[in-house]
Amino acid sequence: MTIKTLLIASLAIAGLASCGTHGPEGTAPKAPIQLIPMPARLSETSDSFLLDKRTVLVAATPADRKTAELFNEWFHSLSGFELAIADSGTMNAIVFRTRPAGEKAIAEGYQLKSGKDVVTIEGDDEAGTFYGMQTLIQLFPLQSATAYWLPGVSISDQPRFAYRGLHLDVCRHFFPVTFIKKYIDLLAMHKMNTFHWHLTDDQGWRIEIKRYPRLMEIGSRRKETLDGRLEDNKFDGKPYGGFYTQEDIQEIVAYAAERHVTVIPEIEMPGHALAALASYPYLGCTGGPYAVATKWGVFDDVFCAGNDTTFQFLQNVLEEVLILFPSEYIHIGGDESPKKRWEKCPKCQARMRAEGLKDEHALQSYFIRRMEKWLNEKGRKIIGWDEILEGGLAPNATVMSWRGIEGGIAAAKQHHDVIMTPGNFVYFDYYQSQGKNEPLAIGGFTPVSKVYGYEPVPEGLSAKEASYIKGAQANLWTEYIGSPEHAEYMVYPRAVALAEVLWSPGERKDYDGFLERLKQHFPRLDKKNVNYARHVFEVRPTVEPDGKNGVRLRLDTKLDGGKIVFTTDSSAPDAAAISYSGPIPITKTGTIRAIVLQDAKPYGNEYQQAFVFHKALGRPVTLPRAPHQNYNPGAFTLVNGIEGVKEFNDGQWTGYSGGTMEAVIDLGDSTGITRVGLNYLANREQWIYPPKEVVIAVSADGKHYKEVLQRKDPGGYGIVRLREGLKDVKARYVKFTLRALSRIPEGAPGEGEPAWLFTDELIVE
Repeated sequence: MTIKTLLIASLAIAGLASCGTHGPEGTAPKAPIQLIPMPARLSETSDSFLLDKRTVLVAATPADRKTAELFNEWFHSLSGFELAIADSGTMNAIVFRTRPAGEKAIAEGYQLKSGKDVVTIEGDDEAGTFYGMQTLIQLFPLQSATAYWLPGVSISDQPRFAYRGLHLDVCRHFFPVTFIKKYIDLLAMHKMNTFHWHLTDDQGWRIEIKRYPRLMEIGSRRKETLDGRLEDNKFDGKPYGGFYTQEDIQEIVAYAAERHVTVIPEIEMPGHALAALASYPYLGCTGGPYAVATKWGVFDDVFCAGNDTTFQFLQNVLEEVLILFPSEYIHIGGDESPKKRWEKCPKCQARMRAEGLKDEHALQSYFIRRMEKWLNEKGRKIIGWDEILEGGLAPNATVMSWRGIEGGIAAAKQHHDVIMTPGNFVYFDYYQSQGKNEPLAIGGFTPVSKVYGYEPVPEGLSAKEASYIKGAQANLWTEYIGSPEHAEYMVYPRAVALAEVLWSPGERKDYDGFLERLKQHFPRLDKKNVNYARHVFEVRPTVEPDGKNGVRLRLDTKLDGGKIVFTTDSSAPDAAAISYSGPIPITKTGTIRAIVLQDAKPYGNEYQQAFVFHKALGRPVTLPRAPHQNYNPGAFTLVNGIEGVKEFNDGQWTGYSGGTMEAVIDLGDSTGITRVGLNYLANREQWIYPPKEVVIAVSADGKHYKEVLQRKDPGGYGIVRLREGLKDVKARYVKFTLRALSRIPEGAPGEGEPAWLFTDELIVE
């Protein structure tokens, strides 16, 4: 036995950690390299590096030494010991080196090489060295040991997008400093570089402003909090509050900077201002009285745009904000700002006349432009939600496009920088599973697969216009999220998927490959005590046309060793249930239930779905007018046998923002029809209204139609199932026409906005 072989054997006995068995003499065991985000370029080499207690971390500059210290902090948590840090060395060393300023470099790029004697991380800048260190950490197995084999690799990497963000709302619910730091740690671990901190809103003012103490005394507290859904209108009766001192904020900003995370504060204006108005009523159009909001939604009271004192207040607030946050950008909100108070406010109307503003939208633009000019004079830039486009965009503003992608497209075409954050892809307060045991969420349905499938650059932009898409961000609004554990559950692993979307080359996206790597990544989240959701390996259902006269249900799981069993009689599945071997035809009305078994034990949530069997099942559907992009699951969902749920979190509802919805079903042949119907949703608190009119008509040739159902103002609340029995009717085509309420009525949430129309299963029997 050679000395080298003897050394390897001794280390193995002492606790040499690896991901596989020992290879040939003097080499490391081979195991798949599973990295998230996937690097731009990665190749494996035959060499490997043996790290033990004699290994030295080499860092010659203060910045590189800080990166080495952060690595050591992580390594100590894994192994129980730290490595020495030196200024030089190339043998049995891990070298952290940032290229000198002036050398050709790619922002945040790095190269990582692992060989027999040395591991070298060379960053194109300090952030690049830090991200190379994060990749190095993922090359380690997670067992505690006295020595580790690292695989031989050559990695050259850089991000696809410059802006890679994660947002947190601390106004609806307050989160402690320790959690904010953990949030930033996890963000940096996944090579995201921006923390958007939503600090002020109707339900609470969360930042200490020394010049205005009532913001903390009054604005940071509310008398109680909504308990349950908005429409239930129930409250917990418990006072709630909290704010971050300026010392807290300085600590957090410094902590983030060490991890190359920029903290962008959001100070909302001109809307979402009730907490500020409750503290200083003279800032509003009516003078109050105001109270910190105890429920969610959009409120009429906003900052008075006709009062110079308003602007002085905001400038004074921002003077202190600018000292605390060195970020280039300050987020000023600009979203969901009703104009009702401005329309009746003498000061606002006088301002409009004095400035030659044609309407209240132009007044909002004046408001934003005035604040932007002041911030620009201070050397800062603004970011605002896409409503800042209304009335004309401020000259140097960056737009966050949240109401779909249209705002981002409009801003990019005007050559303004854009951060994409569309609700239907990256709002992590949406449901992520259709499981029956999910905690209450605001609505919608955004599973990991949908996040991973998101493409931040919209189609239709020229190359120059596309260059203004600087990146994307996920948002966590916390109306229904009251604890750090719940927040983590909603964010992870969806944030992991988004991190790869924003970092890795778009052409390398592979969802199945991502899931394989995610299996290895979950233990790393476990190591950090992250309360992540595990839905991604549960039963994955797909309902599809069967190619004949109906639909079938396909089930899948990515869980290694997982076995799917199911029932079709509504009974609970167990080890004795039917083993899944292929698509299940839907031949009758009933409920299918399925579960993944691992080692004969259930894994994760049970899948349970009720199906309605009818003659239109799986038939072709034509929609002359496309649904709104946020609620366009495809025409097939209107005839797939699944009725949408009231939480509208299941991807079944077809939604229109105003206008008319029309759908034509082709039954294939002329057939007898005994009943027709449809489902629609009414939830006024969410701006979803019953149709003004419903018409169902039938035709033999698709040209000449006869009405068989006509209802004006059918009304109702929740899921409304409209049905009509027919006699002596034969037809091939059935046309459904629903006319939406044009505008939401005065005094209702969303007043003046187009009403949403949600339709689901179209029934023909």
